[in-house]
Amino acid sequence: MIPQRISLVTLGAEDLPKLRAFYQSLEWEEADFSSDTYAVFKTAGVMLTLFPHEELEKDAGVPLAKPTEGYKPVTLAINVEEKDEVDRIIDTIRSKGGTILREPSDAFWGGRTSYFADPEKNLWEVAWNPSSTFDERGAMLTF
Repeated sequence: MIPQRISLVTLGAEDLPKLRAFYQSLEWEEADFSSDTYAVFKTAGVMLTLFPHEELEKDAGVPLAKPTEGYKPVTLAINVEEKDEVDRIIDTIRSKGGTILREPSDAFWGGRTSYFADPEKNLWEVAWNPSSTFDERGAMLTF
């Protein structure tokens, strides 16, 4: 059986120092094993790694699509426990140089949501779902 989990998400970085600085500006804690050649940020259940695009290509052993001017076709999400956290987080992201793509708004499904992009156009959603539950670390248990 293959474990049903995601342990690590790696973003191929075109400018590792700039992308690292953005996530550091959000006051995200880096793991002790980060280095000059990659960054690992601790989250509530999945680690977020920033790794140079060309090194990721070598590691995977396949050519990767070259970055374009457009946004990446994958969305990462920060789900929160309180409705007003969506607005607060988006205000912080804006002040740190993130690009707000969709201002916070109430969603048709009863929650609140917003979208932003980091400096390399990786998409993030910030969402509150009234039925979501979280463990003591902040990892989502129910959606």
